[in-house]
Amino acid sequence: MKSMRCIQGCAAAILGVSLMATLALGSGAYAQDAAGASTSSAQQAGAPTPANPPQAPTPAQNAAAPMPLPMPSMSGPLSTAIPHEFDGGPFGKLEITGILSGWGSTEGNHAFGSESTIWDISNAQVFVQKTSGWWQFYLQAGAYNLPDLGVPYLSTKDTITDTYGAFPQGYLKLVKGNFSAEIGALPTLIGAEYTFSFENMNIERGLLWNQENAVNRGVQLNYTYKKLSTSLSWNDGFYSNRYTWIIGSVAYAFNSSNTLSFVAGGNAGQYDKNTTATPLFLNNEQIYNVIYTYSHGPWVINPYFQYTNVPTAPNVGILGGASTAGGALLLTYNFKHGISIAARPEYITTSGSVASGAANLLYGPGSNAFAFTITPTYVKGAFFARGELSIVHAGSVTPGDAFGPLGTDANQPRGAVEMGFLF
Repeated sequence: MKSMRCIQGCAAAILGVSLMATLALGSGAYAQDAAGASTSSAQQAGAPTPANPPQAPTPAQNAAAPMPLPMPSMSGPLSTAIPHEFDGGPFGKLEITGILSGWGSTEGNHAFGSESTIWDISNAQVFVQKTSGWWQFYLQAGAYNLPDLGVPYLSTKDTITDTYGAFPQGYLKLVKGNFSAEIGALPTLIGAEYTFSFENMNIERGLLWNQENAVNRGVQLNYTYKKLSTSLSWNDGFYSNRYTWIIGSVAYAFNSSNTLSFVAGGNAGQYDKNTTATPLFLNNEQIYNVIYTYSHGPWVINPYFQYTNVPTAPNVGILGGASTAGGALLLTYNFKHGISIAARPEYITTSGSVASGAANLLYGPGSNAFAFTITPTYVKGAFFARGELSIVHAGSVTPGDAFGPLGTDANQPRGAVEMGFLF
């Protein structure tokens, strides 16, 4: 999964194109399979966000502090900065926040042709939004990287070019009581991890995330009733530009600390497109999540189960179907003085075999993988810094589809750092 500079314009310059970009149903999702072919990610959209963990409390926050903005969604330990408000003329009161951060990573058993050590911009983004009134909008613009475990590194420049472009997310939102409708480039409802590094408790996304999509171009309807939150989305899946995906989520909040969510989605049609943004197998899959979230005091505990199925479809080039099943446990504990630590153990297994001609969804048909990630974080004011250690172990691999120059190594350790400012 090298570097680029992105010039962030002032808010007025961005607003000049905001609604056009918001309503433009424009480009690419991101991910990669273990053989180096690209796949995609996960995370959550506009008003209700039932499938993802609530923003975790941080030591820097207190009851008297202003509430953070609803977007971008963040699971902690980082949190959005207090917004800068300004008069947007006909748009009304607008709010702007942003992030500037860089990251570095080194790994063992890196793939042939890739670098073992990298330094790059991880985020240089501005977020402009209108959060009041019957019509609202959100616009996200800038540079970003989408690092994830178990796949080769992709530079920030190539990430932007090959995935979502300079406006990765943006949508118009219409609100009426407990109901809202959104249209544009929306964060997906699938999964328990968000798309961008700063939104999550870990710097890099995990193994289950590699089976999920990230941003959907389409329409999403949201409705809340007491403790129940529901969302339904009609979209283009893995940025295929063909609107045949349907995703739905239902979440029940037992109380302020405990939430249980169910998410299901899939392609109701079939499509033979196969690019970095639209991987053939994943864009034709069905995917299911069961997600539980506990958030209380210094703890955030977020286990989830995921199942995916890619059916056999010779007419689009899928000669043998396959499925995955996996689970992950996302843990964060917030100490005092802006210090926290997060951990993520996870496991995933795939069906099929090389002999049966099954689709390769991991490190060869019938392979499996375990990963463990630990991420300490320090936050002081707008500044944050965090380090990360991770290990991926693959089993039952197909030679050539695992780690190392020859694709035969079963293990890949990594170390990473990220630091920057939320403003």
